Amino acid sequence: MDLDEVADRLYALPPSEFTAARTAEVRAARDAGDAGLSREIAKLRRPTVSAWAVNRLSREHPGELAELLDVGERLRAAWQEQDAGELAELTRRRGEVTGKVGRLARRFAGLSPAAATEVDQTLDAAVVDAAAAAEVRRGHLAKPLHYSGFAPAPITREPTAPRRRKTAENTDRAAADKAAEYAAAEARRREEAEARKAREREEARAAHREWRAALDAAQTEHDERAERVDVLEKKLAKARRRLEEARQRLEVTRREERQARLRLER
Repeated sequence: MDLDEVADRLYALPPSEFTAARTAEVRAARDAGDAGLSREIAKLRRPTVSAWAVNRLSREHPGELAELLDVGERLRAAWQEQDAGELAELTRRRGEVTGKVGRLARRFAGLSPAAATEVDQTLDAAVVDAAAAAEVRRGHLAKPLHYSGFAPAPITREPTAPRRRKTAENTDRAAADKAAEYAAAEARRREEAEARKAREREEARAAHREWRAALDAAQTEHDERAERVDVLEKKLAKARRRLEEARQRLEVTRREERQARLRLER
């Protein structure tokens, strides 16, 4: 047993089951005499819901996720090469595949709009950053990933010979124009993503307002019924006291009647 095997088992579990399972794995490693592994297992962090969803994608939909990561790898290469045609095609493809994988994640039970947004951000990071892609592919995420830029920086070109300078300048200018178009398209995509997040937040706020109103109504009903129950319990307690007093009087009266009857029979 090694750390990767244990992590594979733990990060395949829902977050609600993670801590108990980790404790069991720590105990098993310690009982096996591997104190170092036991300590390493104890350091594994419980995943957030969004991280768990991405980990689940890597296990249940490896083909779709691999397709997205492949698009990211090709997109990074095209950006480095400043291949305008490839950038345009891969940008379109990126939107299609990211949407498909994101929809698969949204089918998982318990994924809130906020968690779904974090899944999208993690997938975006995996597309534009090779290290993030490796983490996503591994399936051991404990928290969502983020990437602040929109693409890797292009490679700096070496100066060209004087006789080829004009052609190189034209090529560089065309590449710069295409890169600017790509950056603008990426900015629009991010604006759309932000707009989608805003809609999801508003939907979440509306849902919360509805449930808050339902909670207030339920709390009012509960308090009213509790008050009525309290009144009835007080009445019941008073009635029980009166019943007990009547029972005691009945017992006394029975004894007195029995004594009187015995005296009469003498």
